[in-house]
Amino acid sequence: MHSLAALFRPLRYIPVIELDHADNAIPLAEALIAGGIGAIEITLRTPAALDGIRKLSLASLPILVGAGTVVRAEHAAQCRDAGASFAVSPGFTDALDRACKTAQLPLLPGAVTSSEVMLALDAGYTALKFFPANVHGGTAWLKAIRGPLPQAEFIATGGITDADMADYWEQPNLLAVGSSSVAPAKLIRERAWSQITEAAKRVMEAAKR
Repeated sequence: MHSLAALFRPLRYIPVIELDHADNAIPLAEALIAGGIGAIEITLRTPAALDGIRKLSLASLPILVGAGTVVRAEHAAQCRDAGASFAVSPGFTDALDRACKTAQLPLLPGAVTSSEVMLALDAGYTALKFFPANVHGGTAWLKAIRGPLPQAEFIATGGITDADMADYWEQPNLLAVGSSSVAPAKLIRERAWSQITEAAKRVMEAAKR
């Protein structure tokens, strides 16, 4: 579980994807890779998600593929069997914790209060999801939580715009930012791969600065 922080820290940005059709998974990933993206989170909000994850895992592209919106225990085995390298949840439950550990699927659980962070830390998780970040104080929350709980590190998602990202990247307890701005559902449906690549390049260049 602790290895997730080492995986995510160099990435800086992870696009959160709502996949309309599994056939779009590979060209989408190729467009993101061309823009310098190193990981992708495909949310389980669409019927195409698991099949898209499966296609990417079989394609062996140079991109880390995770499953997002993992909220039920049965999701753990489904995501593992599809080939997901990690799971992301907006929250944290004992059942999801047990299921992911049984499936040996690394989990990034969500937490937005001190108690939730402490519960996740007690369960062995130091890499956490801060969601929805814009509702819960954004970078001010990251600064505040770092004082009493410096061992926790976060991927922040939820309402974060490209203009906000620079402030997030300055926070020592931030692993990466996640958003759908680089590959929104509309551009995926339109198969606008060159636009997605250019958007990815802009974000990754900003991350380097």
